[in-house]
Amino acid sequence: MFFKTIIRRFLLLALAMYAVLGHADDGKEYRLGAGDTIRIVVFQNPDLTTEVRVSERGVISFPLIGSVELGGMTLSATEQKIAGLLKSGGFVQKPQVNITLMQIRSNQVSVLGQVNRPGRYPLETTITHVSDMLATAGGATSAGSDTIVLVGTRNDRPLRKEIDIPSLFLEDKRGEDIFLEGGDVIYVNRAPMFYIYGEVQRPGSYRVERNMTLMQALAQSGGPTLRGTQRNIKIFRRDAGGKLQEISFDMADPVKADDVLYVRESLF
Repeated sequence: MFFKTIIRRFLLLALAMYAVLGHADDGKEYRLGAGDTIRIVVFQNPDLTTEVRVSERGVISFPLIGSVELGGMTLSATEQKIAGLLKSGGFVQKPQVNITLMQIRSNQVSVLGQVNRPGRYPLETTITHVSDMLATAGGATSAGSDTIVLVGTRNDRPLRKEIDIPSLFLEDKRGEDIFLEGGDVIYVNRAPMFYIYGEVQRPGSYRVERNMTLMQALAQSGGPTLRGTQRNIKIFRRDAGGKLQEISFDMADPVKADDVLYVRESLF
């Protein structure tokens, strides 16, 4: 158990360091916030080594110098501030301070809609993808759409992006699986539905599956009854104004959201 704890701690440390370095490469060094946990080491002063959590007010308590406000500061700026306080207070002549980010809790993402565990989740690292957070929320429900909506802010500009989750893996579009930032909102809408009634085995509403044809939609309902016929089907589809209009069709045509299929009784 002891060795498992050490290994887990090492992996968390490596992941946190990778996250910070990754953001440094992008010119966006991570800034501390409420809930983050940091480890502070002062060279040749082991008694000052401490692991502390940033309070909701962005403050920590450090030996000798007391409360230190560091919310919103980068790690390098925090190192310089603590070193300056130790020196100006006469506690350490030439302090060399090193700070390691142990756990990121300040940034949170909201996951809403048709997911198994909707709620607010912390960004454990700065390299969390959309698919990672969707998995954390338990994934989409059976009624959830394949396409999610991501809303947030990037470079002080509003961001709204629709992401087709299956295509990330089926069509190798991992580039669409972008990194999340604090304050982002992931919304999973209800899946598009079609409706079928009349002389079919199982009339009702059904999910529009990917690349589903009208023939497949008919099969989803169990097909025509003994009194029904495939040759006597009507299809109603919404026009640009939102009104249902009867359309001409081929059974190999794709089903669209809100399509209504009416299977009539055979005349013979």
